[in-house]
Amino acid sequence: MIVRRKQDKDLEEELQSHLRMAAQDRIDRGESAQDAETAARRELGNAGLIKEVTMEALSGAWFGRLLQDLRYCIRVMRRNPGATVVSVLTLTLGIGASTAIFSVVYGVLLRPLPYEKPEQIVRVWEVSSKGTQMQFADPNFADFRDQNHSLQGLAEFASGLLSVSGGSEPKRLMVATVSADFFPILRVKPVMGRGFAPEDQRFGAAPVVMVSYNYWKQYLGGVKDLSTVKLNVDNRSASVVGVLPPGFRFPDESEVWEPRELEMTLPARDAHNWQGLGRLRDGVTLEQARTDLSAIARQINQRYGRDVDLVTAAVFPLREALTGDVRPRLLLLLAAVGFLLLVGCANIMNLMLAQASAREGELAVRAALGASRPRLIRQFLAETLLLAFFGGVLGVVAAYFGVQALLAAAPPDIPRLSDVAVNVPVLLFAAGLCVVVAVALGVFIAVRATAGDVRSALVEGGRGQAGGPASRRLGGIIAAVQLAVTLVLLVGAGLLGRSLLRALSVDPGFRTEHIITLNLALPSAFQEDQKVQREQFISELFTRLRRLPGIEDVGGTNALPLETGVTSNGTYAVLIPQQLSPATRALMDRSAHGSLEKDPVLMKELIGFLEGIYRDSTHTGYADYVVASEGYFRALGIPLRRGRLFDDRDAFDAPHAALVSESLAHAQWPGQDPIGRMIEFGNMDGDLRLLTVVGVVGDVRERSVEHPPRPTIYVNYRQRPQGTHQFSVVIRSSAAPDAILPEARKIVRELDANVPPSFNTFDRVFAASLNTRRFNLMLVGLFAVAALGLAIAGIYGVLSYSVARRTREMGVRMALGASASNVRGLVLKQAVITALAGVAVGLAGAFALTRMMQSMLFDISVIDPLTYAAVAFLLLLVALMAAYVPARRATKVDPIIALRHE
Repeated sequence: MIVRRKQDKDLEEELQSHLRMAAQDRIDRGESAQDAETAARRELGNAGLIKEVTMEALSGAWFGRLLQDLRYCIRVMRRNPGATVVSVLTLTLGIGASTAIFSVVYGVLLRPLPYEKPEQIVRVWEVSSKGTQMQFADPNFADFRDQNHSLQGLAEFASGLLSVSGGSEPKRLMVATVSADFFPILRVKPVMGRGFAPEDQRFGAAPVVMVSYNYWKQYLGGVKDLSTVKLNVDNRSASVVGVLPPGFRFPDESEVWEPRELEMTLPARDAHNWQGLGRLRDGVTLEQARTDLSAIARQINQRYGRDVDLVTAAVFPLREALTGDVRPRLLLLLAAVGFLLLVGCANIMNLMLAQASAREGELAVRAALGASRPRLIRQFLAETLLLAFFGGVLGVVAAYFGVQALLAAAPPDIPRLSDVAVNVPVLLFAAGLCVVVAVALGVFIAVRATAGDVRSALVEGGRGQAGGPASRRLGGIIAAVQLAVTLVLLVGAGLLGRSLLRALSVDPGFRTEHIITLNLALPSAFQEDQKVQREQFISELFTRLRRLPGIEDVGGTNALPLETGVTSNGTYAVLIPQQLSPATRALMDRSAHGSLEKDPVLMKELIGFLEGIYRDSTHTGYADYVVASEGYFRALGIPLRRGRLFDDRDAFDAPHAALVSESLAHAQWPGQDPIGRMIEFGNMDGDLRLLTVVGVVGDVRERSVEHPPRPTIYVNYRQRPQGTHQFSVVIRSSAAPDAILPEARKIVRELDANVPPSFNTFDRVFAASLNTRRFNLMLVGLFAVAALGLAIAGIYGVLSYSVARRTREMGVRMALGASASNVRGLVLKQAVITALAGVAVGLAGAFALTRMMQSMLFDISVIDPLTYAAVAFLLLLVALMAAYVPARRATKVDPIIALRHE
């Protein structure tokens, strides 16, 4: 800065010296001193321009110009503090919201997975003839793993909530079961201890597990000697052999990993129980892998025919498989916040156009004194860059807090939320956004502001291009664009809002009020003694809970409606008495107790009989399999349509009873009485004993209120307790939950201290099932409301500026006899034309763009007439409201004062 001042001083002295010498030369030739000085200055030309050009050459040009422009920008902003604050806050809103949403999009969709060469890691599925992606059946997996030429490895994995004890306290944790290639595929190694050894990965081996870094620190106290640590996982004592790296929780936020090989393999090629994970060989493309695995699938289909249901294979990158369901939602939110930023930029554009119009005289003088058009454009660019800088800095701060709010409100089905943060890529996005906004605004404003004729601007006293009819038309066009974009956002929010209302109005088939849920993760119970113990445990739990004050009814199920877990489902067979000989029925009863396992001849006979039954499609169906108690239906208010519910007659050794849903009864036995019909559904739990239908109950929307009820077969927990390893107790109570929970927790602890309960209210469960829809509506609605506010401000600003610039015209009109209503109508007419243009363009845009929302809507069309009409009417109404104040101000113009000022 000191050097710059010295250069300025030296240059000024040199110019003055030149002028003195030139003037003296003319004086020596006989001219007067005044005429000589005037002629010398005329010959020299624009001294300011000479100084500017010379200083650019001396200082390296761009840096000096930049400092000069920035200093001038700050002076301009100080003269217009209101406009500056509005512009900065508008940019803060737009850039902050855009950065916050982009941070989620980047963390979830774009950020590379934290593994070595993550682009090689793929998910693999079997695919049915209907195009449905299916998990692996064990024999099919073995064929894919052994016969492929495109994968370095292929692994099976699955995960589920289990009770884990042995740490500082028992917990319900996500436990992953993974096969031998799982960790080599991910190239993840333990940071302490060891991984699974070959001797650990065989059926019958001593159980071992690895744990997450978080579980090791929090519940194992960071113990160094892992050989001293044993955990009880699913009723098995397992040694902890390794601790995995910090942050590794794949799949499904798991805390414990155990070898898949400890579980027995199932011989059925249509028992789809395992997810598939692979890694491409170096140089192998995704398409080559699909071709390779699809060929193997076709060979399996040709070889085993009716024993398999796969026809091809699907292969997708792991990142795409993890985020595919949420990708459309996040991209829609990113587009919505982009629209908000566009509305904000339009607002700033109108504001700066008004300022440029007010500065026409200044710009004309600067141009007359020698400032080139590029020089003036650079000045405007400097102003918008400075505005974008301040808006960007505040926007990043707002984005940081916005991301925290988003993470708190985000539904649990969005994966990789732990990767969401305001990090370097997000900051680079914000910086790039600031530059793009600044350049776009600066260039547009500068080109418009410098497009007028200098002489006419000077002659007309500053009323040139920017302040004339063309400028007013441009302001109206920008305001109309704001309204159009706002209408698109409002239509989107309206469609999402109406979808939520439709979902809330659906009858789910059960009641949620005054219901407390108690979720238990119980050990497996497939042995005879384990089944007896499980039935006794649940029955005693029900009995003791019913004794608590305020308890009206207690029941339980392994598939609580609206929970995120997937209900077991499969193919069942309807049998008629003629198909069952006494010998066949005896074989089924013996198989339930495991007595046929040592008699392969009888087992083969029974399997052959069942295969023949299941091949007859006229006697089979597909249904969900749910274990429940009689109190479950009473507590949730699920109506009994025919027959009876489970009762004491359905004891452990009694003939097995079943309840069927109303939709299944109508589909399987139309116009007939289903009571007394017999069903075979043993492929769900290994119990081949027949089920006798004793009742029909109302349909329940188990997956979500947005999906239609599924055909369901209910079995009694007393008779089939092996299906209760995930069990939810439902308690209907007139007492407050806070009074029930401590006593209920105490009862569970007394019955089994290794079973940690998890409590909730069913109202919260129901609300959580709609969290995703609420989240989408909240964000799009916020963006739409913000855009509406900016659009109102835009219309108000355009009309206020128009009235101010047309004061003389208004005065002349009123002097010539125009009434206040005529003048008011003139302003309102401008508002109506602008609003109608914006609404027309917005309706067309909404019609085209909202088609991308179809998957996010429920029971409503993307072209819902009521939503479109309501939004259009709202925008026209607010446009007129925004125009009222400027219109009223126009009627207050005093013709004499207006004409005198002009």
